[in-house]
Amino acid sequence: MNVMDAVRGTRIAELERRVADLEADLAEARQHHVRLAELTDLVQELLIPMADRDEERVRQAIARFTESL
Repeated sequence: MNVMDAVRGTRIAELERRVADLEADLAEARQHHVRLAELTDLVQELLIPMADRDEERVRQAIARFTESL
């Protein structure tokens, strides 16, 4: 194995590590987006019942959210 092969191997290993880090970051970002979507849905579920002063529907929406945690 010559020096160039060793340099290429090191560079490839570094790139593989960076790709793995980026994939992990992307997975985390996806989880945050899903959670944000869930919170947005909860807010939407609460707005109409609260405007209608439907306390039972508000309670149910909050209970569903709490169970999802």
